[in-house]
Amino acid sequence: MQALIDAQNTPALPNASIVLVISNRKAAYGLTRASEAHIPTKYLALQTYLKAHPDATREDYDAEIAQMVLEAKPDIVVLAGWMHILSDRFLELMVRSSSSEEQQISIPVINLHPALPNAFDGAHAIERGYEAFQKGEVDELGVMVHRVIRDVDKGEPVIVSTVPLEKNETLEVFEARLHDKEHEIIVQATAKVLQEAETQRNPNCTCILAFA
Repeated sequence: MQALIDAQNTPALPNASIVLVISNRKAAYGLTRASEAHIPTKYLALQTYLKAHPDATREDYDAEIAQMVLEAKPDIVVLAGWMHILSDRFLELMVRSSSSEEQQISIPVINLHPALPNAFDGAHAIERGYEAFQKGEVDELGVMVHRVIRDVDKGEPVIVSTVPLEKNETLEVFEARLHDKEHEIIVQATAKVLQEAETQRNPNCTCILAFA
C-alpha cells in the first residue's frame, strides 16, 4: 500500500491517484496509511455485513464491495494485502462505461501474491515456500502480480520476479527481502496494466482503487 501511495504522480505512476482504499479488516494498517495520505477509506467486514443482513450471502457481500468500487470510478483495482477471496459476482460487476459512454469496458483487477506462478497458491505462501526450499523440494522462490480470475492465484501473471534464498537464511530475513521485491513489482504491474488500457481511459488522470 505504501509503495503505491509513494508512487502516485511520480514517473513510476504518472498522472495517477488513489481514489479509495477498501479493507475488510478494521485494524488493517493500509487504512491508516491511506488516511495519513488523505486518501478516502472504507471498511466492511464480511461477518458485519451478514449480521446486518441475515438473508444475505457471501456473493451479496461481494456485490456490496463491488458497488463501493464502482462509485469511486477507478481505472484499475489493486489487491494489496487483501485476503478475502472475491467471488465471480464481484468480477462480473467490474465494468464501467467508456469515456464515450458508448460501450462497457472491464476494470482490470490485479493481485499481489508472494509466490511464483503455479506454486503455493492461497494463504501462508511465504512460509510454505520457505519450508519447501529448505527441504529441497523447490529450487527457487519469488513473487508475482497476476490478473484476478475465479481460481485463486491462477490468473495470468503480469510481472514475475524471483527472490534468491540461501540455505542458512532465516525466514525473517528472507521475508523482508521478499517484501522489498513486492513493493517494486506492485507499482510496476499497476503501471503496466494501466498502460495497456490507456486507450480506454482518460490519459490525463488515472484512478487507482486499492484493497488492503
